[in-house]
Amino acid sequence: MNIFESNGVSLAYEEFGEGEPLLLLHGLTGNRHMFDEDVNVFKKYFRTIVLDARGHGDSDKPDAYTLDDHIADVLRLLDHLEIDESYLIGVSMGSYIAQGVAIASPERVKQMILVATKPEGKTSSLQALFLKYQDQLEGLSFSQKVMKVSPYMFHDLGAIGEWSKEAAKKSPPLQADQIVAANAALAGFDFRHDLHLVTAKTLVISGNHDELNPPEVGRETARLIPHATFVEFNQSGHAPNVEQHLLYMDFVLEFLNKK
Repeated sequence: MNIFESNGVSLAYEEFGEGEPLLLLHGLTGNRHMFDEDVNVFKKYFRTIVLDARGHGDSDKPDAYTLDDHIADVLRLLDHLEIDESYLIGVSMGSYIAQGVAIASPERVKQMILVATKPEGKTSSLQALFLKYQDQLEGLSFSQKVMKVSPYMFHDLGAIGEWSKEAAKKSPPLQADQIVAANAALAGFDFRHDLHLVTAKTLVISGNHDELNPPEVGRETARLIPHATFVEFNQSGHAPNVEQHLLYMDFVLEFLNKK
C-alpha cells in the first residue's frame, strides 16, 4: 500500500502491472479491494491503479468533504504519479468522480467507463433508496438497511455477498459518522450541463435490475456525453462488474482495445 497527501489528507493507493495507466474508482462505502478480481485481469494489460477515496478504506476520514474534494484527489494522484493521461473506470460513486475529472481536465482522460452511473443527484443513491422504502427500514441500523434493500439493488445476491465478504476481510467497515460524511459528500451534484465538455471516448454500463441508478439515468448520462456508448446488462443490478463479471470484462477489454 502506498500513501500520498492531497491537500492535507492522506490517501491510500496501490499499483499493479505495467503499460498505459488505468485508474479504478470504487463506490460509496467501498474501498480499493472491491476491484481485486478486476485487477487480476487489468494488470496484464495496464499499469493498474486502485485508490481508496477520502473517507474510505485505508485513507484518512475527514469529518466532512465534498465530491469536488474527491475529484481534486484524483487529479492530485495523477500529478503525484506523473501521469498526463489515464484510462478511468468508475463504479457508482466512482463514476461520478470520473465524470468530474473528465469535465475539469478533459485532456487527462483518454477513455472512460462509467458503471452504474447517473449524471446528477439530490442525495446519494443509497439515501434515496432508503427514503423510498423508509416504511420497511424504521429502527434498523445502516447495515441492516443495506441488507433489507439489497434485493432492490442487485440481481445476483450470491455473487454480491461473496464479493462484499472478501472485500470486508481486507478493510474495516466505516463507522456510522463516517458513512454519514460519505453520503453527504454526494448531495446535490449535477453534471448535466457540463458533460458536453467530455472529450474521452466513453462507455456507460447499467444493470436493468438496478433501482439505485436505474438504466434510464445511465442512458441519460450517455446521451449527454458526446459520442458515448450505452450498454444495459439484463442479469445485473448495481454491480454489473460483479454480477456478470465475464461479460463485463469482455465489453471493457474490447472497448479499451485489448481484445
